[in-house]
Amino acid sequence: MLRQRVLTAVVLLALLLATIFMAPSAMLVAVFALVGAIAAREWAALSTWARAPSVALGYAALSYGLVMLAWWAHTRSAAWLPALLGLSLLNWLWVAWALAGYPQRVRPSVQSRWGIVQGLILVVPTIVACGHLQARPEGAWWLLFALFLVFAADVGAYFAGRRFGRHKLAPLISPGKTREGAVGGLLLCGVWAGVGLWLFKLTGGPALGFVLLCAVIGGFSILGDLFESACKRIANVKDSGNILPGHGGMLDRIDSVVAAVPLFVLGLMALGLA
Repeated sequence: MLRQRVLTAVVLLALLLATIFMAPSAMLVAVFALVGAIAAREWAALSTWARAPSVALGYAALSYGLVMLAWWAHTRSAAWLPALLGLSLLNWLWVAWALAGYPQRVRPSVQSRWGIVQGLILVVPTIVACGHLQARPEGAWWLLFALFLVFAADVGAYFAGRRFGRHKLAPLISPGKTREGAVGGLLLCGVWAGVGLWLFKLTGGPALGFVLLCAVIGGFSILGDLFESACKRIANVKDSGNILPGHGGMLDRIDSVVAAVPLFVLGLMALGLA
């Protein structure tokens, strides 16, 4: 099992790096849109409104089409991008409120047609944000930094939780997560922010804003993980799918990314860095 997990992770990382550093932005968006469509299909399969496989496949196709349409519009004018990313921010603020009232407040995401809209809000802004970031100067490094920021939050939370974890973060949703682990994740995000300051040569006011942004994004990354866990508990499933050997579903791999990347790009735009 461990060998399978490692092999899958190595292959995915190689494909990810090749896409980020070698593909033009339009191709990157097309590839990432396919990933998003797979995640959208899994999201639909969690719900009560799309139990039929044909409906879930149709939803995946809708997701792919909307991503490509949004990217086409973005190539004509990026002026509306803050509004799209702001929609993602509003969604994640709603998620924070919903998780505080789990399970009742989270049920609409799985058991009502609100989930149809929400699944698209999870996918579309994320892919467009990735394309926007990769298309800018040094964009491949910026995008890789954003994705590794999510990784830092996850790794920091895991090891700090194992070593110092005492108090449950959300026992009804994810009993293995602790408050100490969350703090560890945020601290490692701060360390990774320091790498970003050096890599992108940031100083002064933008540097401080950048560090604070990375810490906030670390928090949203944890929120994304908790939200998917909450939805899976309501749907009574362990994994969102089985497309990735040893890793479960695609949504299981990008649950934090869909929370972090759109808001990271929105924050960079607010700081005048994107």
